[in-house]
Amino acid sequence: MDGDFDCLELVKAIYGLKQASRVWNETFDEFVCFIGFEASAFDPCLYIKVVDGHCVLVLVYVDDVLVTGSSLELIAQTKADLKTRFEMTDSGKCTFVLGIELVDESDGSVTMCQRRYVNDILKRFGMDECKATASPVDLSTRLVASSEVAKIDVPFREAVGALMHLTTATRPYIAYAVGYVSRFMENPQKEHWTAPSDKIDFRGYSDADWAGDHADRKSTSGYTFMLMGAPMSWGSKKQSSVSLSTSEAEYIALSLAIQEGKWVHRLLCEILAAANELGPDLVIREDNQSCIKMTKNQVNHGRAKHIYIKYHHIRDEVKRGEVQLEYCEASVMMADIMTKGLSGPRHKDLTTALGIRASSD
Repeated sequence: MDGDFDCLELVKAIYGLKQASRVWNETFDEFVCFIGFEASAFDPCLYIKVVDGHCVLVLVYVDDVLVTGSSLELIAQTKADLKTRFEMTDSGKCTFVLGIELVDESDGSVTMCQRRYVNDILKRFGMDECKATASPVDLSTRLVASSEVAKIDVPFREAVGALMHLTTATRPYIAYAVGYVSRFMENPQKEHWTAPSDKIDFRGYSDADWAGDHADRKSTSGYTFMLMGAPMSWGSKKQSSVSLSTSEAEYIALSLAIQEGKWVHRLLCEILAAANELGPDLVIREDNQSCIKMTKNQVNHGRAKHIYIKYHHIRDEVKRGEVQLEYCEASVMMADIMTKGLSGPRHKDLTTALGIRASSD
């Protein structure tokens, strides 16, 4: 550019600038640490403060802040401290956050509900009149990729995205169903669109559906981590390679479960330590005896020597005692619902075991 021109320098972040969110986060982090909190080593959005044996937790999501703890006085003081630095509105007891309703029960537990969100997405995609089914994916359901050039004129990606949010928040039992239909986002057809609408005791569960994808015979991994009888973390993921046996598929699934389990376990132990409580052991239940034996047998025998080295971190975790494996019967395998479609009765049994129930209006 020729000639003289003026250049203005910003002296503060302005809402809408690309760097505004980062500046806000850094500012909040600096102040919260200044008033005595420490950022969690396992979740940078969680801050912990311990005063005279009492613990206060601050959880931030963009500009929404949740404050909880074992002392009402410290909670009130934390809110007062935050108000000295930021313009804030105290909404009182949290009853709704990130699209999730929080309901206090008479026994002291808290129920998480997304009834409003479910109704919204059903109306958004024209499925508010659809009939309920006993299971999101029926045992007989077999979807395959289509070679048709023309795609159906429906917001398929948006629907899958909406269901993914539901899956990660409060609906672990549709994790497999959503992962299943998401495989067909490149060229969705009518049968793919209708499929989704048919739909401190700490321990983990790991499972796999061997060769469950009839198109390429790849398996699906699933895991669930339960805390005090409620699901704390869960996942469903199609494996990247074809497994030659059930035990191999289970072994690969166990690798995924351990990776997630270590993070969840460390976060839980960090919070409990702040409250002067000992954390539980990381125990993962597995319903395949051969898989469990593979984690303890270091011999490079013929049936396992072809498995990628990256999965053998499992043996180190077990040997060091960081993970304990327990055998459980397939009938009580909580992660079964993450790996495949189930019959109506089996689906109901597992959703009940996961502590999920229909909300009352």
